Formats: sequence, C-alpha cells, structure tokens
Amino acid sequence: MKYIPCLGLLFFISQLFAQPDTEVHLVDLEISNGEIKLSNPRNISNNQGYDNQPSFYDENTVLFASTRAGQTDILKFNILEGSTASWLTDTPTGSEYSPFRIPESNAISAIRLDLDGLQRLYEYNTENDSTKVVVKGAKIGYYLWYTPDMLVATVLVENRMDLIVSFLEDEGKFTTVQKNVGRSLLSIPNTDLVSYISKENSENWELKSLNPATGATKKITDLGNTADICWLPDGTLIAGKGNALYKFHPKNDETWSLLQRFPNKNITNITRLAVNQNATRLVFVAEPSPENIVQKQVEAFNARNLNDFAACYSEDVVVGNFPNDIQYEGNETLKSNYERFYSKTPQVHVKIVKRFSIGTMVIDEELVTIGDKTHQQVALYKVKNGLISSMTFIHQNALYSAAEEIVKQQLDAYNSRDIEAFLATYSEDIKLYEYPNKLTEEGQDALRNSYEAFFERTPDLNCEIKNRIVIGNKVIDQEYLTMNGNNFDAVLIYEVASGKISKVTVVK
Repeated sequence: MKYIPCLGLLFFISQLFAQPDTEVHLVDLEISNGEIKLSNPRNISNNQGYDNQPSFYDENTVLFASTRAGQTDILKFNILEGSTASWLTDTPTGSEYSPFRIPESNAISAIRLDLDGLQRLYEYNTENDSTKVVVKGAKIGYYLWYTPDMLVATVLVENRMDLIVSFLEDEGKFTTVQKNVGRSLLSIPNTDLVSYISKENSENWELKSLNPATGATKKITDLGNTADICWLPDGTLIAGKGNALYKFHPKNDETWSLLQRFPNKNITNITRLAVNQNATRLVFVAEPSPENIVQKQVEAFNARNLNDFAACYSEDVVVGNFPNDIQYEGNETLKSNYERFYSKTPQVHVKIVKRFSIGTMVIDEELVTIGDKTHQQVALYKVKNGLISSMTFIHQNALYSAAEEIVKQQLDAYNSRDIEAFLATYSEDIKLYEYPNKLTEEGQDALRNSYEAFFERTPDLNCEIKNRIVIGNKVIDQEYLTMNGNNFDAVLIYEVASGKISKVTVVK
C-alpha cells in the first residue's frame, strides 16, 4: 500500500489466495402489473472473504459457498427462521463451490476442489453425511440439474469451457453441444429449455436456448459481454453491472433499462444472480467498493498486520511510480518488501488527507509519518475483482507553488471557451496521455484542432472541480463536466514545467 523509500472452482478457484472479497445480498422482489419492484436489500453472508454462487434450496432458503479458516464450505441461510445460517459441509480435504438442491431429493450437489487437484461434482446427503461423485471423467465447471438423471454442464477443456449434456443413468456419459460457452446455465421459465451464453463471437456474446432432450439450440438475443443473468417468470432477464441491476425482455424490449441502483458502497460489480421459484426473492453477489478495499489495506498497514495487508492485493500486483516506472511485481515480493520495511521502521503511520475515485481507480492524498518526519505522497490504486491490481505513487520531489495557479487559469479559459487563453496555459510540446502512458495527442496545433471546434459547438460547456490534490509540480483534479446537456466525471493529472502545463494524463 505504501511506498518504501529504502526499496528501489474453475479458473478463478485454482488458488484460494486469488479469490476476491465478495458478499451475498438478498432483496425482496415484487412483480405487479408488469412492474418489477426490489426492496429491503441486505447482506446475508457478512463474512470476511469469499462468499459466492448462491442458489435457492427452496422458497425461503439460500445455499452459497463461503470461506472459513482457509476452506470453502457450503452454507445454508434460512430467511424465515430469524435469518439463521448453518454449515452443510466441512471438508478438510477440499473446498466446495456452486451448491444446488438435487431435483426430487433433499440432497445437494456441489463442485469440490480437492487437495489432490481434482475438481469433481459431488452429491451430499445431508441426512447421513454421505458423499459420492456424480459425474466421472469430466472436469465440471458449472452445471444445472435438468432432471434427476440428466445434467447440463460446462466442462473445462484447455483454456475454455464447453457445454455438455450428461446422462447419469448411462454411467455419466455425455455429449458435447457447443464449444466455448459462459458460466450462466438457467432453466427458461414455462418451457423445457435451458439458456446458456455462447462465446463463439468473442466481441458479442449470444444468449441461446438448448433443448437437452434433442440437442437443438437457438439464438435468443445478443448479450455483449454480460456474463451473469437470471430469468423472471414473464421472460424478463435481469443482469448486474457495477452497482446496478438492469432488465430486458428479449421479445418486448430493444435495449436494457435500469431496474435499480444501489447507493451502498458495499455493493459494486454485481454478478451471480438467482431468483426463487415464486419470484418473491432475488439474490446476487457483489464486491465492496474499491474505496472500501483501499481503506482496508490502509488500516492493515497502520496496524502492521502484514497478512491482512497483503491479502488486499492481487497475486500479480504491479507497484511503481507515476506514470509507468515499475518497481516490482507480485504479491510475494510485495509481502517480502514490507516485511523488511516493518523490521527497519518501528514507527510508521499513514493519514488519508483526501480520497476520490473514478471507476475502479482510487486516488489518495496521503501523509506518511516515519518516526518524527512526515512527507506527502499520492497513491493511485487500480482495483480488479475485489483486489488491488496496481499501486502507483506520485512523490513530492520538489515544491512548485505556481502549478495550481496555471491549472486554475486553464480551467477559467476552458469554462469561458476562450481558445487563445486556454492554449496560452500549455507548453508548445504539450502531451496528452490516457493513464498510465498511452500518448493520445501532442503539440499545440493538435490541441487547437481538437478544442477550437469543440468550444464552438458546446455552448453549455462547464467544468466544476469536485476535488483537487496538489503535490509538487502536479495537480490532480476530479472534475464534473457538462457538455451539451450531458454530465461526466473525469480525473486529470496536470504536470507543470517552466510555468506551463507540459503534460496531462486522463484517468479512466
């Protein structure tokens, strides 16, 4: 998390360390006169670590995979009985994922990743604690019970998943329906069909139907890159994106529309949805916001808890200085570096002066106190899959009091749409970058070509500064932009040299 001055189930379940911090959320669902209403959202896992793959055992019971003490087991959550939870499995020799109730049975099934590396589908009889392998000879990724003796599933083949239909009464023999499919397998309401996501077109995935009995498939609609959906009884699809749920009816709608946005900072990157049979409850998986993840590692750093600190970072985290001076890569190296840093630094503390974010990027202005000395720095954190994937620092190498003033002049000229005054704040060889270092424009002539016509056709142009950090010759602005009736958020990093803006980096 901090710069050290002395130091220059499937694919995603292959290593427990790589699992993101996710939670299972439950909302009440009401469908009346074609209107869909969601209410009473609550976190039903409340667990430090991985909670995922929820399904409904019955109308009032949710099953999901949950991690405890480094092991992932199956948890049962009872909605009516005081929202109580109980563990259904406790398997020291492996971890279980993707639990479902087996049709016409009280038993459940789950994918088990054993310590010997085998990944198989098991049946768990919760009444006598017995287990048995359901499908032999296939590495099941995701699955759906079609009947008690027929399974629709994906199998892992090289670096992709293929769709199969497995006939359990015939010793688990299976037929391959299609290569390269997604993880979402669902029964289509009021039909004998199953839906799956085809990834044959890598740029535009398709939702298709499958008749498991005949093997017939048919395209339903385009999905873009949507990986997780669920069906409502009337044929409406629900999907998550960011902190919101969207709806789409393949026969009635032309585009997806917003169903509900969740302001809770612990709900973002919504995935893995399920609806109970009566369509009165919806569950989904979400990650905490990038700000919360960053805050957790700040607190772990200050507490000198090396394990909790390192657990906030991805296995292949990249650490460096702005814009792209990579210092080192990898979680093991990060942990080793900070272990040495703590041993040499008995007193260290980080105070967050200012924090703002855009998308999955979090930007902190920090005061780092080591012993009796304090210095300013800025840290840019990129969060991916619930973990910090990169950490980039900007240091106060020199004071440059004129930096903020020239950026202010640039902003005034921008809002006035005064092209000459605007260009006067930039150096002749001004360079514009997309974070971290993709050059998009260079020189005043290019800047004039871009902005002169833009100013003329944007009469309502306005930029409001929501947050600003000044460090040395750099000014970092969180901006709220108005353009032709539309509003946008942006973060820009201005660098000043010889009294002019010499470089601008846009953070997306």
